[in-house]
Amino acid sequence: MGLGQLWGFPMKKYSIVQIGSEYVVQAGATSILKVSSRQAADKLITEAAELLQQKPVSAEEEQPSIEREVPEVS
Repeated sequence: MGLGQLWGFPMKKYSIVQIGSEYVVQAGATSILKVSSRQAADKLITEAAELLQQKPVSAEEEQPSIEREVPEVS
C-alpha cells in the first residue's frame, strides 16, 4: 500500500522500484523519475501528493514569473 492510499492523497497508483543502486518512481507502467535513495523517492511522492491537494490558482490571480521582452525593431 503506497503513501497515497494511506493518507488519502488523490494520486494514481505508483511504485518505487530499485534498479541497480538507484530508485525509480513509476506511475502505472510509466517511469517518472530516478533518485539515489528510497527516502528521497518517498519525500518527492509525499510533496507531489500535497501539491495535488492544493487549490488551483485561477488565471486571473496568476502573475507571470517573468515579463516578456518586446523586441526592438529598427
